[in-house]
Amino acid sequence: MTPTQCRMARAALEWSAQDLADAAGVGYATVARFELGKSVQDATVAKLRSALEAHRIRFIDSGKMAGGIFRMRAG
Repeated sequence: MTPTQCRMARAALEWSAQDLADAAGVGYATVARFELGKSVQDATVAKLRSALEAHRIRFIDSGKMAGGIFRMRAG
């Protein structure tokens, strides 16, 4: 997950950075640092990604749409 994908995912969920921090069990400053492209641990990125994926966000990591996201429908 890239910082841009993270911001797009939050927008799709209408989440603040604090909402994501709470869902991932990390601090607000950590989310902010990651989204600004600063260095964070790989394990932290995994927590952020998992929290978003738990809310039906999917990340496009390869192919023509690489770098994008989509939100799966409920059901």
